[in-house]
Amino acid sequence: MTADATRAANPGERCRPFRAQRFRLRALMFGLLLAVCALAPPNLSDAHTRSVSYSSWRLEQDGARVKVRIPRLELTRVALDAPPADPTLSAQAGRYLAGRLLLASGESACQPVGVPEQRSADEGWAAFSWKYECPAGVPDRVQTAILLDVAPSHAHFARVTLPGGRIAERVLTESSSDWKFASASATAGDETAAEPTGSSVATYVALGIEHILSGADHLAFVLALLILAGSLGEMARVITGFTLAHSVTLALAVLGFVHPNAAAVEAIIGFSVALVAAENAWALSGRGRIIPALSVAGLILCAGFSRAGYGAVSAASLLGLALFSGCHFAMLSQTERPARIRAVLAFAFGLVHGFGFAGVLGEMELPTERLAPALFGFNVGVELGQLGVVVVAWWALRALAQVAEGRWHRITVDLASATICGVGVFWFVTRTFGGS
Repeated sequence: MTADATRAANPGERCRPFRAQRFRLRALMFGLLLAVCALAPPNLSDAHTRSVSYSSWRLEQDGARVKVRIPRLELTRVALDAPPADPTLSAQAGRYLAGRLLLASGESACQPVGVPEQRSADEGWAAFSWKYECPAGVPDRVQTAILLDVAPSHAHFARVTLPGGRIAERVLTESSSDWKFASASATAGDETAAEPTGSSVATYVALGIEHILSGADHLAFVLALLILAGSLGEMARVITGFTLAHSVTLALAVLGFVHPNAAAVEAIIGFSVALVAAENAWALSGRGRIIPALSVAGLILCAGFSRAGYGAVSAASLLGLALFSGCHFAMLSQTERPARIRAVLAFAFGLVHGFGFAGVLGEMELPTERLAPALFGFNVGVELGQLGVVVVAWWALRALAQVAEGRWHRITVDLASATICGVGVFWFVTRTFGGS
């Protein structure tokens, strides 16, 4: 029997050349995407980390002391005498921060005393402290302009401790950069009049929405899961699993019950994006052995580099991911209903993504009584933003499936899977070995 007759008798044989062509197309796109990512700016790997800074204020009767923390990466936006990667920052960085944080009493601005001193900080962060003198009396207003000229979406989290020990916090942004927490007529001994109010639940809802919409890695993971969802029921199970999982770990991390390694969390988030998108490509190209083999071999290679002293993720963890990937593809190849396995996968990786969400609130060091409303509002905001993206993406995919007998839908799914996989691999590799 000729090759043409064989393909005519077996529809699967007719599909193989097209599957092979699509696989080559994905491989070409994947390679080109990695080449582009290799030339991209370093901060591209920090896909879900929004621009933030923090200040802790301790008010006194005639002034205040403040400590400011900011990621060193954010200081690359500002021209400094010494590079932000240098363990010892120049005094210019401290002066920059002091010049953009205003403390006032009534209409009188308080004056910084001396030169801001650099303090010890966690890896990847810079911290400075200094004192303000307020001749007009008790301070009643904080205003920030940190990075707003170069990063309008920058959020500054201010935390104020009153002389009596009460604490409040406020999220300051470009649209709300001025926090007036007492009347100008407040007397030095009137602590009730000087008590500030914290950010409302609505503020944290807005913060959660902004955080998820600026979190390219979280959105890429969700979109990769939805690409092959065949029904609303499958989509609902996937999103429910992801939501339940990241809500649990978000709460555990913010409440201080769990303290994960931030660098490892970011790397595994990148891995989750790559794995789900690779699974899409594997399913679309006929469930061959190449993609699972490359996934497992790549992770074993990364474990070897980690064993040699490179990277933020341990060799044991990378070998565990390799075993997980191999078992995942093996289970998928043996089941006729992969949607259920995908829902479990969404839950498993949702636990890791929740630790990523927790970074913003965790760094605020909120007092106990403020944790509940902040956590609730932020989580609601994340869910609302995520739901909005899911609805739009699902509607767009369903609309494409009705055009030209689904041809554009197939092309979109194919190209989107390859693109998300390439970006996920880039995030995983740069977050694992970028600091080595």
